[in-house]
Amino acid sequence: MKLKHLAMLLFTVTVGLTARTAHAGGTVTVKGSDTMVILGQRWAEEFMKAHPDTTIQVTGGGSGTGISALINGTTEICQASRPMKPAEREQIKAKYASDVIEIPVAMDGLSVYLHASNKISELTMAQLKGIFTGKITDWQEVGGAPGKITVYSRENSSGTYVFFKEHVLEGADYTPRAQSLPGTAAVVNAVARDKSGIGYGGEAYAKGIKIPKVKKDAASPGIAPSLATVQSGTYPLARNLFFYTRTKPAGDIKTFVDWVLGPAGQAMAQKVGYFPVH
Repeated sequence: MKLKHLAMLLFTVTVGLTARTAHAGGTVTVKGSDTMVILGQRWAEEFMKAHPDTTIQVTGGGSGTGISALINGTTEICQASRPMKPAEREQIKAKYASDVIEIPVAMDGLSVYLHASNKISELTMAQLKGIFTGKITDWQEVGGAPGKITVYSRENSSGTYVFFKEHVLEGADYTPRAQSLPGTAAVVNAVARDKSGIGYGGEAYAKGIKIPKVKKDAASPGIAPSLATVQSGTYPLARNLFFYTRTKPAGDIKTFVDWVLGPAGQAMAQKVGYFPVH
């Protein structure tokens, strides 16, 4: 009888854990991108006003952290500012026997940050690569006043770090002189205090600093991130921002995702400083 009772107890606990993983008892967990955390929090706040029976818990930590949490089952939605890698997708498939679901939920104009006093108004992709790989070390090399360039970057668990490395550095390593900081807000604060500084991050964070236009090459016009240039892809650093789930969204998760993709959620994305999905 004791063994039978124990078996029934274990079955009950297992079913309870499975149910909480699938539905979380009215709570949906969202984890990942620091670029997206303020957006995710605003989405959660507005969604919960209209759906008071559902709690949306949003935390940051970086896209890599969110993807790891999705793989190990400790979050239901991963926010990521970069696409998942094939190896990460395979881990989901191997562990849960399902293909990961990728949902573009907003767009971002990844921006270059300069100190407000910096006279430079445009930079080419090649110049940015030279600065962030360490081949260009003085502002006068890119048309600025003489002075050493101080490079600020994100940590390597950041999706923004990965995106910038792939699309600007073309896979090359960041300069070892780059100062890695734990979040976009920290990069903005560092550049705002440092006249020689340069950094990068989401356009929505750009307060108290200068954003130069970006040129695809020396012969191209400088382009600033805007709704039109980001959605059309003419801004060189336009990118999608994603939700990832282990399986097709259902229940509270689907209700939240549908709301985010609807008029209210997309309007909130633009209000926060991002752009609606095209």
